[in-house]
Amino acid sequence: MASPRPPAVGRDIQQIRKSLSSIVNALARLRPALEAAVRAPAGLATSRRKPKLTPARRAALRLQGEYIGRIRNLKKGDRARVKALRSNKGIHAAIGLAKKIARSQGQ
Repeated sequence: MASPRPPAVGRDIQQIRKSLSSIVNALARLRPALEAAVRAPAGLATSRRKPKLTPARRAALRLQGEYIGRIRNLKKGDRARVKALRSNKGIHAAIGLAKKIARSQGQ
């Protein structure tokens, strides 16, 4: 019975060395892009500040959101009525009318 041929250790080591060399070369090519990616988020985080909202501005944004949410589901004609009322009497009156129209439509 013939014994199996012993593995060529030298050849395996050469293949491993070649693979490692290939990996090192690939990382060297990627290095500038990797460094830029690591630096970018830190640079953006420090250059952009969070805007401060005053209580009045926050309340205005809340009202605007409620107004937009109310008119979104209205019919075209009803939406025009609400928009006209907003320009004449203000946002509180427009929200009230939009609520009333939505209740009458069953929404």
